[in-house]
Amino acid sequence: MDLRKLKTLIDLVSESNISELEITEADGKVRIVKSDGTVMVPMAQAMPVAAAPVAAAAPVAAAPVAAPAPAAETGHVVKSPMVGTFYRASSPNAKSFAEVGQQIKEGEPICIIEAMKIMNEIDADKSGTITKILVENGQPVEFGQALFVIE
Repeated sequence: MDLRKLKTLIDLVSESNISELEITEADGKVRIVKSDGTVMVPMAQAMPVAAAPVAAAAPVAAAPVAAPAPAAETGHVVKSPMVGTFYRASSPNAKSFAEVGQQIKEGEPICIIEAMKIMNEIDADKSGTITKILVENGQPVEFGQALFVIE
């Protein structure tokens, strides 16, 4: 597993609510465990190939990340129906689906969540005015995480 992919996995674990992630690929196995805000990779080892020596990587640690406690929101909260990456627009140059202060109707697309390379449009489940956007563009989101507040 290359170092970029490993760094990306560490970042995703540190920014999410998951505490442990284990991935096995043809070229190795990685287990990332988060405890007390610190992400550590206790084991990263290449799988042995016939007549090839086993190579072990040194443990990697990321800086501690303190997650602020979510404040109680007033109004209707639109929550993520899945784990993925949040996008406000269909492409980097496109106009955002929803902006703060914009009137929206129930069933109207308000964002996209990318999961496993599939772009899923998320529709508003209530009509009203968007008062807050709680997630940054390109940020990973968890199932049930608050995305928007509608009044």
